[in-house]
Amino acid sequence: MGTDTVRAQAADRAAAERRREQRGWYFYDWACSVYSTSVLTVFLGPYLTSVAESAADADGFVHPLGIPVRAGSFFAYTVSVSVIVAILVMPPAGAAADRTGRKKPLLAAAAYVGATATTGLFFLDGDRYLLGGVLLVLANASVAVSMVLYNSYLPQIAPPEERDAVSSRGWAFGYAAGSLVLIANLVLFTAHGSFGVSESMAVRICLASAGLWWGAFTLVPLKRLRDRRTAATAPPVHGWRQLAATIRDMRGKPLTLAFLLAYLVYNDGIQTVISQASVYGSEELGLGQSTLITAVLMVQVLAVAGALGMGRLARTYGAKRTILGSLVAWTVTLGAGYFLPAGAPVWFFVLAAGIGLVLGGSQALSRSLFSHLVPPGKEAEYFSAYEMSDRGMSWLGPLLFGITYQVTGSYRDAIISLVAFFAIGFVLLARVPVRRAIADAGNPIPDRI
Repeated sequence: MGTDTVRAQAADRAAAERRREQRGWYFYDWACSVYSTSVLTVFLGPYLTSVAESAADADGFVHPLGIPVRAGSFFAYTVSVSVIVAILVMPPAGAAADRTGRKKPLLAAAAYVGATATTGLFFLDGDRYLLGGVLLVLANASVAVSMVLYNSYLPQIAPPEERDAVSSRGWAFGYAAGSLVLIANLVLFTAHGSFGVSESMAVRICLASAGLWWGAFTLVPLKRLRDRRTAATAPPVHGWRQLAATIRDMRGKPLTLAFLLAYLVYNDGIQTVISQASVYGSEELGLGQSTLITAVLMVQVLAVAGALGMGRLARTYGAKRTILGSLVAWTVTLGAGYFLPAGAPVWFFVLAAGIGLVLGGSQALSRSLFSHLVPPGKEAEYFSAYEMSDRGMSWLGPLLFGITYQVTGSYRDAIISLVAFFAIGFVLLARVPVRRAIADAGNPIPDRI
């Protein structure tokens, strides 16, 4: 057998193994995206708000730790707290993964803490708003930590020319899973009487089922992905010290840091829209839970097409230009959302369609673009900083949303305040020379970026 034949067979085996890992990698999006969709986006915001309202005093305030909080702001504030907790955990988790090469055990731990907390939401009823707050903090922080480790596999399982497509397929898998589970949720919620359960019980079943789904399908990536062992080169560093060390290292890559700053800003807006849209629809527009579920289902279905479609656009126009176009679309969509009439589900569905078409693509392409800016061997550490921009630093948007509502009493004012994140993010991203940033990181520059 000739040398060329042996090399070709080895290349074929390597490609087959890479595709196997990629398919396993997609399934973590399939597993955990149901939490983001069914729990964070659809059910928990309105339900936890109603539980907080039932525990509120005559002035509409609850008092966690003795602090007066308007019941309508409790969910947004709790999301912010969960993000701060995640900030403390993500950097040391990412550094430990890079130092030891043992990403899978850390991924498993984060995933199953989050899945267990989500399943525990079944017990959220009556006036137990503090229980809901604690479980939300655990679940939201856990999904953020798990995504650090999950995203850090991307540079290892996909060569530069495949990353936009692989990242987009991962998001598409997640949105497809979200769609399937939301269909089941919609059937249970709208026909809960036929199943012999109350509306509250139906919501709690939907919340808990997301945790069970998350835990079950996490087994697939844990089986398919493989650890890449590395020798320990430094003692472990924890918490803020690890974050400071990561940022100091990134200061040597100022263009990577500039991209992260832009992403931090515009993604904060995206994450806040995702987490607060149902509250806006139910509290400001007076829409029922069935309408909200249908709208989010529409978002999930269109996000699959949007993620794949924007991946194709990136092959023609480059990831950066495509992301910039999506930020313009986000700004227009949010502006339109401010003027939506109350009690008019048709216009809310139009808004949901606009969000769905840009949601998956803007996130998938941002992830794949950042993967080109990461120095080899520091994937998990740098993706911990990225995840803080993705979820970890996304406390500013919910905080602004909550404060705006607390001051004005208007969810319309709260939603329009988020336009600033997309406008500022657009300006910051437009200023980043991504080809030079890739070269500075020591990575090959793709033909189209």
